[in-house]
Amino acid sequence: MKKIAVLFLFFQMFAFEAFAQQYKYHIVKRGETTQEIARHYNISEETLFKFNPDARRGIEPNGKLVVPISSEPGETSQASGQDDQKFVMHRVKRQETLFSLSQEYNVSIEDIKRYNKHLYSEELRRGERIRIPKKSSQVLVEQKTTPPPSNPLDLTVKEHVVLPQETLYGISRKYNITIAELQRLNPNMENLQPGMVIQVRNGNAEKVVDVEGNLFKYYQVQPQETIFSLTRRFGISRDSLVSLNPALNDGLKSGMVLKIPNIEVSEGVGEYVVEDYINLERKISNYKTKNLVLMLPFNKNKLVVTDTSSNFAERIERDKVMQLSLDFYSGVLMAVDSAKTLGISTDLTVLDTEQNAGKVNLLLNSRNFDDVDAVIGPLLQSTVETAARGLERKNIPVISPLTKKQTTSLDNYLQARPTDEMLREAMISFISDHSAGKNLVIIADGSAAENRRRLSAAFPSAKVVTPSEGGYLNQGHVAGSLDKTRPNWIILESNKIGVLSNATSYLNSLADSYKITLLTTDRNRSFESDNVSNSHLGKLNFHYPSVDRAFDPIKNRNFIKKYFDKYGVVPDAAAVRGFDVTYDVLLRLASADDLYESIKQDGTTQYVENKFNYEHRPNGGFINNSVYILAYDRELNLNVVR
Repeated sequence: MKKIAVLFLFFQMFAFEAFAQQYKYHIVKRGETTQEIARHYNISEETLFKFNPDARRGIEPNGKLVVPISSEPGETSQASGQDDQKFVMHRVKRQETLFSLSQEYNVSIEDIKRYNKHLYSEELRRGERIRIPKKSSQVLVEQKTTPPPSNPLDLTVKEHVVLPQETLYGISRKYNITIAELQRLNPNMENLQPGMVIQVRNGNAEKVVDVEGNLFKYYQVQPQETIFSLTRRFGISRDSLVSLNPALNDGLKSGMVLKIPNIEVSEGVGEYVVEDYINLERKISNYKTKNLVLMLPFNKNKLVVTDTSSNFAERIERDKVMQLSLDFYSGVLMAVDSAKTLGISTDLTVLDTEQNAGKVNLLLNSRNFDDVDAVIGPLLQSTVETAARGLERKNIPVISPLTKKQTTSLDNYLQARPTDEMLREAMISFISDHSAGKNLVIIADGSAAENRRRLSAAFPSAKVVTPSEGGYLNQGHVAGSLDKTRPNWIILESNKIGVLSNATSYLNSLADSYKITLLTTDRNRSFESDNVSNSHLGKLNFHYPSVDRAFDPIKNRNFIKKYFDKYGVVPDAAAVRGFDVTYDVLLRLASADDLYESIKQDGTTQYVENKFNYEHRPNGGFINNSVYILAYDRELNLNVVR
């Protein structure tokens, strides 16, 4: 399943849209329009175009369209002759509104929306065909004999678009009229719904209403206003305004209700940000479109166009770097989508570095990077240094998402992963802070001689047990170093599976007689061997330093669900890393004039699995110094202890 999802992602790399649900083919009938097909499947026309971009240029009889089938066709999908007798097909003309159509056909606006469900969320568009229910003769007679309202319409009557969370009471207070008067002006009004157009009289509507915890506000467009004037008025880019209001793709209309970021009181939604850290979602002030370049070693040059899908999958399966790039890229796209919901528009350029420093130089020399806000990647040490060195003169920040070795002096280089040395120092600091009253024991073999030296220097009173060259651990020496009267903190340092397996197994056998906590400054891959029992590690309350934490399925259920809906798999560490790094970069760019300013003024941020606090390095550039200390409990839950 994972291989299929990654393969599909690769096919869509530079024009990506993943299927987040089941879908089917629709065979176009003669005379059918995209509007009619969208209504048939109870989806918007934009959704149809998302899955079928070529349909924007027109559709042909017998052509195939991909349509999502997450919802069943609605009431408008009926096409019988009897059905046609109940509706009038109307082609929308210039400046027509739902209100004017309701008056022309003597039906309520709600009735029009009921049979054209896309109108609940979209504006009327000139040229589209909609169904308008016919009124029976009996109803028409009843309407003719109904006495006119006590307050007949006059020149002061105007239209009001119902905003989210508005009530009849709120509208009556806004216009200084009674609820009864509102009901008389709108005899067909039943339940208020956002987007509904009702008649009001007297007074002026408040143009701006705060909603969603003050993160956004809704603004009703006034006559003569333009998109340009709105972007200047609210300090937001055109791209961000359109991303928050897709209906603007069809033009700005007087009376439209737009969603606007509330820059003055930016409260943030906090969906991915943990509240104990700086929440940059609450500090968004820069709504200019972010120009982001993503450099990853996709290695497309290794793929043969004539290969079958199964061959592609096999090649990707064998190429771990390509696989890592695709997973990371999927997280980047999730971050761009999430930032878009906050009004942050991103112009993302994706470049294939092919694991080659020469290719990176070629990309730098053949493209214009003048307006780029930040570059994420490449993944490998040599290529990311090449990118940073090539862009240093332009002072464009280059973020290295995965490399763990410090690079040479480059002022524009941001290392998003702490070094192994920083992880060791964080663990030693943690042990030092909690060593009072503990019996410290160091078990370290020749492969960890440097770690043993540093630990002995940091904790001179600690007992030291050294396994033999062959990996044999003297159990008598271990038992003799333990203390039954105090908690025993045992620091295990080795990259040999035999030493780790023997030590954890023996310590586990003593755990019922002694209070034992197992720790290490270097949780290397040998700890992941099947020969090292996880149940033993859990019983020993194993502590270790880590760049990331295991994401909480409860706190992060929205992220996990969105990712699963989009790709059909649960995100792996590379995908989460791609999301966290990119989301942090976009939020930092949106909370300050540039990335460097955000690093200076903002503190530690945290997202799904990773946290970021960039410190300036004396030799140039910045490095993330945020490290977790994690610990297993007996149920093998992985908890953050610092």
